[in-house]
Amino acid sequence: MAARLKAVGGFVPRTVFEVSPSITRSYFLGHHAGALTSMRKVLSNINLILECRDSRVPLTSANPLLESALAGRSRIVVYTKADLCAPASANRWIDKQKELLTKFHSGSLGIVAEEEEREEGGYGGTEVLFTDAGSPRSIKKLIDAVRERAVASESLTGLRALVVGMPNAGKSSLLNALRAEGMQLPKAARTGAQPGITRKLGTAVRIMAEDTAAGLEGGVFVLDTPGVFVPYVTDVEAMLKLSLVGCVKDGLVPAETVADYLLFRLNLRDPEMYGELSAPTNDIREFLDNVAVRTGKLLKGGVPSQEQAADWIVQQWRKGNLGRFGLDDVSEESLAALRAKALAGGEQHLSMNQARKREKEARKARNAAKRQGMEAS
Repeated sequence: MAARLKAVGGFVPRTVFEVSPSITRSYFLGHHAGALTSMRKVLSNINLILECRDSRVPLTSANPLLESALAGRSRIVVYTKADLCAPASANRWIDKQKELLTKFHSGSLGIVAEEEEREEGGYGGTEVLFTDAGSPRSIKKLIDAVRERAVASESLTGLRALVVGMPNAGKSSLLNALRAEGMQLPKAARTGAQPGITRKLGTAVRIMAEDTAAGLEGGVFVLDTPGVFVPYVTDVEAMLKLSLVGCVKDGLVPAETVADYLLFRLNLRDPEMYGELSAPTNDIREFLDNVAVRTGKLLKGGVPSQEQAADWIVQQWRKGNLGRFGLDDVSEESLAALRAKALAGGEQHLSMNQARKREKEARKARNAAKRQGMEAS
């Protein structure tokens, strides 16, 4: 996890984030597997896939399980929460990200295998859009893109779309925003800050009325789906990123560890982002003590609560109150390297059984470490 060095006022941030490789790497639950089965059952009636990925982790929030299960359908990749991955003034940056990711999905910088392109028609026509559920303009662009697909499908009963993605990637919020923009109707799907609000495939929700004059027969309907996690995350930093943006349930990875990773990323960008809470530091315990005192997260006797401070600081970043930036490196070089790695066989995904075995081994390692710690004390 090497990163660029940035000294600020004599303070030198860590260049490497060290974390135990035995941290939890799985969040694949029973209803995730059930959701995949349900998706496959309705796929014959689906014309379009709306795949949500978190803009802050555009590469890490991709799910190969969804890629394989839903291959062959027309697709729009929707990078949600775009307002949280960059300041509002960074329009040029967003445009560049969109350009790079469009090339990535078209295959010129992508990782789609040639045989998949031939057998399934590839993703050469995949469209890329950045959205913010609070920005009607960005939602209207998506509505227009969906309308084009609907008219082109020439379906007499209306276009059916499936909104999919990792847990807490913004699927339900996107559906509600589409319904509000397309039908001026209140939300139809429950939303929340934690993953797992949607537990099963939803009923079809109309987001666009019939418009026979424009060639839109039957309108457009969207089905919400539960978020689906990968069986096992091979890269420990990827698990930290997914934990930080909220794609896994809080507490699965210790709050202090997630906060420490956030501190690491903040220091690499600009320690002044948390200047009102603490002096620049690489020590997570010192940092959390300072945050706890500053925000009143204190236990009996005025003892700083590091766990409460860790939860609070992570939530502040998720809301955009502690800097707005992405965690993935999206550049021509990084995407080309990712493609080269995949073509060389370096980007392999575990089967369900392999994933369960890996997680079982990791649990044994964690329990052994705990026992050793108890014996030493």
